[in-house]
Amino acid sequence: MSVADALPEANAATDSSPAVVDQVAVARLYGEPLFRMPLDLYIPPDALEVFLEAFEGPLDLLLYLIRRQNFNILDIPLASVTRQYLDYVEQIRKHNLELASEYLLMAAMLIEIKSRMLLPPRKSDDGSEPEDPRADLVRRLVEYEQIKLAAARLDALPLLGRDFLRAQVTIEQSLEQRLPDVSPADLRQAWAEILQRARLNQHHLISREQLSVREHMSIVLRRLQGRRFVEFQDLFDTRRGMPVLVVTFLAMLELSRESLIEVTQAEAFAPIYVRLAYTAS
Repeated sequence: MSVADALPEANAATDSSPAVVDQVAVARLYGEPLFRMPLDLYIPPDALEVFLEAFEGPLDLLLYLIRRQNFNILDIPLASVTRQYLDYVEQIRKHNLELASEYLLMAAMLIEIKSRMLLPPRKSDDGSEPEDPRADLVRRLVEYEQIKLAAARLDALPLLGRDFLRAQVTIEQSLEQRLPDVSPADLRQAWAEILQRARLNQHHLISREQLSVREHMSIVLRRLQGRRFVEFQDLFDTRRGMPVLVVTFLAMLELSRESLIEVTQAEAFAPIYVRLAYTAS
């Protein structure tokens, strides 16, 4: 039915304007009768087409045909459903071949399933009953319907900007003093930064200690006096710090150079011993 035929019928019940005696109005424009089409008006062929149902894909169309006739989705009468499906695809193919290609693939699948149902079933190797050719299609339809229903439930939920608006209150900054939000983590970070700055700015007192190599040479000789030998590491006083250790080591090197002490080792990796050098009488 065209728009020209539909508009007079739709307005016949509600229009109370006087009827035209000599001519019949082909349409009404803003309530006024239009007795002939404008000569300079171009109407595309697709402008008068009306789609009552919109489908989002082949599965959506197939599910619509099944639910509209209250078919059991687990026992689909493929002959009837396929016939209706092909009628719809034929209408799409006349106007949009690119869109019809997606639906043609599903039509081929329906025909294949119907042909498999007409053939005698083949038993599996283990002797069990073969799977229904419609099983895979039924699984896809059930999953699609579940997703579609879930999407409808989500769409029915109140949506910000569509069903309600967020309340907004403006507060003058001069009237309301806004204090910053401080979390325990912010306080911990601030305290750590204060400690770091304190360590960088603290005063260091550096004192100069007078150390004599000759004095420590005398100390080493006194410790070796009256003893056959002393282990190398026992001659160092680790409590007095690194400078004293360095001077003690230099004193031992100087004593060894002057042949006043002997440094011996029995074998590799064995302990090192120090003793006074024997002098020939």
